[in-house]
Amino acid sequence: MWTFAGVLVLPSGLALALGLLIYLHLWLRVWRGMSHRPAYRVVYCAAAIVLSCLASGVIVAGWNGLPVGFTGSLRIVEAAAVFTAANAFIVALSVYLHTGARSPRSLFGSGDDNLLEVTTLVLGTSTALGIVHAPALVPFVLLPVLVLHRSVLVRQLEIAANIDGKTGVLNAHAWHLLSERELSSAARAKSKLGVLMLDLDHFKQVNDVYGHLAGDVVLKVVATTISEHVRDYDSVGRFGGEEFVVLLPGATETEVIPVAERVRQAVMDIEVEVGTASGPRTVRGLSVSIGVAVYPSGGTVLERLLHVADSALYQAKRNGRNRVVSLAAA
Repeated sequence: MWTFAGVLVLPSGLALALGLLIYLHLWLRVWRGMSHRPAYRVVYCAAAIVLSCLASGVIVAGWNGLPVGFTGSLRIVEAAAVFTAANAFIVALSVYLHTGARSPRSLFGSGDDNLLEVTTLVLGTSTALGIVHAPALVPFVLLPVLVLHRSVLVRQLEIAANIDGKTGVLNAHAWHLLSERELSSAARAKSKLGVLMLDLDHFKQVNDVYGHLAGDVVLKVVATTISEHVRDYDSVGRFGGEEFVVLLPGATETEVIPVAERVRQAVMDIEVEVGTASGPRTVRGLSVSIGVAVYPSGGTVLERLLHVADSALYQAKRNGRNRVVSLAAA
């Protein structure tokens, strides 16, 4: 909202600086420490906003002040459309290159996501018009802005309550609730859904050799690695101890297994420096065993899917660890 308002009323340099400051504030106050919001994603999103500002700034640059009247309204809508299209294209390109996803929902977000985006643009336009033409009315514009911010903040607090404090991914309870909803959606849409059950191999040795504090650091890095190598709209949870789960909406078995293999390889590549009583040391040589289950062939209720994925996980353990097993493919 503030970014688009800045595009309309500020010089281009200040508008860009405003966008960067907003993302820096969000990183410091909200997103830092969340595994699903790693720094590189925040940087990419900030860059997307900067490019969107530049794109819409091309439209705004030809104005002599903020336009008014019907024609002026159309020009503002044009600037908003360019801003939205540029941002959507950049984000969709990132999602496609990172995950290979092709569905409109995966690339461009849900209807609620886009409705929120339109709402923020409308409020940004109203704020800009108020600042330029009727400063005394700006407080009336800010009231719905504060309500919107409060509702978003409440949502963010709800998300924080669902996060596992040690790893930054969903806790088991939150993951179950989300998975039940996704399973119901898959049943209504007659679509597929994948579940991964992951267990860090020989994690007790990490605790024994490097200490439990170092083990906590390793768990955090593993959780972040998993989150970075699944799709943006997949849900990663900590199931307990060194065990994680991933829900992959809309994924068939042929799509789930490559994701699991990508995660397995990424965990093998981890090198993390930890503090020990004898000084800094590097933990490497980690591996993970992964079991796969797919709805509906693996089960039509969540507990059955988890049981199938867990059985596949232990088959991976028995087969020598550091591998992906799907009982359906066995």
